[in-house]
Amino acid sequence: MAVSSPDLKAFLLATPFFGGLSDASLDLLISMLVERRFNVGAAVVTEGEPGRSLFIVHSGQLVVSKLADSGRVIRMAGLGPGDFFGEMTLIEMQNRSASVVAESPTVLYELTAKKLYTCYKTDIHAYVMVMQNINRELCRRLRRADDRIAELQMLPTSQ
Repeated sequence: MAVSSPDLKAFLLATPFFGGLSDASLDLLISMLVERRFNVGAAVVTEGEPGRSLFIVHSGQLVVSKLADSGRVIRMAGLGPGDFFGEMTLIEMQNRSASVVAESPTVLYELTAKKLYTCYKTDIHAYVMVMQNINRELCRRLRRADDRIAELQMLPTSQ
């Protein structure tokens, strides 16, 4: 289903990634997005592969997982509409830290590092807002991870 520009704009404004942007800045960023569609079971990104883009979830459900040293796949998180992922590769220029697979038919909007750099050169305020929004989300994720680690420390150890 095609999304009209006003509907897409309203959706994106409601996501944490685009918060605080002016109308003109939002229009600029929307013009840089590429729609990507994935079927059930499709790998969007694979842990360890090079990555130079992030994705905003428009519709569908995805699962984020990591491969443990034992070879076991560990589910790290679920993603749904409004969530974004892949930002770590844009910040640290490292390979993908996890795999993301579609659990249902999924529509994503991709923003490449190259387009984000164009945003930096064109609209520095928009770039700063996007980076602040990414940093806020990373801090939220770190706090949740801290809480999980603390909870694990409280579990009784087996003898």
